[in-house]
Amino acid sequence: MYRNRKKTAGAALAAVLLVGGATACEGGQKDGAGKAGDPSAAPSAQGAGKGAVEAAPAAYLEKVKAKSEEITSLHYSMTGTAEGEQFSGDVSMRLKPAVEMAMKIGTSGEGGQTAEIRLVDGAMFIGSEGKWLKFDLKSLDAATAQKLNSAGGSANKTGENPGDRAGELLRAKDLKLVGDETIDGVKTKHLSGTVGLDEMRAALGSATPEAKKRQEESLKGLEAQGVKSLTVDMWIDESDHTKQVRTRGEAAKGPVDTTIKFLDFNKPVEVAAPPADQVVDLAEMMKGAGTG
Repeated sequence: MYRNRKKTAGAALAAVLLVGGATACEGGQKDGAGKAGDPSAAPSAQGAGKGAVEAAPAAYLEKVKAKSEEITSLHYSMTGTAEGEQFSGDVSMRLKPAVEMAMKIGTSGEGGQTAEIRLVDGAMFIGSEGKWLKFDLKSLDAATAQKLNSAGGSANKTGENPGDRAGELLRAKDLKLVGDETIDGVKTKHLSGTVGLDEMRAALGSATPEAKKRQEESLKGLEAQGVKSLTVDMWIDESDHTKQVRTRGEAAKGPVDTTIKFLDFNKPVEVAAPPADQVVDLAEMMKGAGTG
């Protein structure tokens, strides 16, 4: 059971990394260089040199960033490929006052598995068929906690806030407005661009200390996967909310391709820990193994 769960969890955490980790790179720039209206915030929108673009795409992204400050919770679906496996999932996440998340995810193909991931009060629960493993990041040893943090914990810190992804896309030198498209009956503006890890790293100097820490962890996670750049497509609706995001990159174990479709914003989200009699605490299990 645990072997199969580990396989499913691996794909799930890879998805969380791309979804949560990659989105941490905008990081709430509020002071100094990099704030809205500062030329350094969106070099691609300034029209300087080769690869310059019109100002309109950057203006849409700035509106998304401003709108994202109002988001307290969100619900989205996701589909894609990670580590050679097809996956699909559904996520409900509360961002404020404290982050909580409930994710259901499944992989297809031979040996496909389904699993749930919950983030509650600093603990990660991974389960299937009414049986759960608990990873308490506060009680694990530093090395193990860091590995879990790199794999999936960035979602626990940042959530999938569309403003973060808009901040990433602002740094793309090839940022462009693809055109008007309709997603599930909703009229949107489709924007696209590719941003490298070096460009993400260059933005660290203008981030707040808390944001800088998140960004550094995100970059480490992407580097661990072997990702060097991300191609981002965003579809922005008429209320300046992101309706859909597609992120693509080449990782060491194959292409990573995730599409997120936002279903609603700012509706109540409450996540409960699984029943205690269904949970095996990894820390306690490791203590028992050591004793044996």
